[in-house]
Amino acid sequence: MLWTIIALIILMFAFGLAGWFIFLWAVKSGQFDDVERPKHRMMDEDS
Repeated sequence: MLWTIIALIILMFAFGLAGWFIFLWAVKSGQFDDVERPKHRMMDEDS
């Protein structure tokens, strides 16, 4: 029983670490860039 819990903790840690690396890859590759801002930029006042 204890070995099962330890294995599950290690497995969940590995899944969390993989998720973190996928998130970092998505941020660095521009997946979260603002695509709405350029079309609204023309509405801003020039100061």
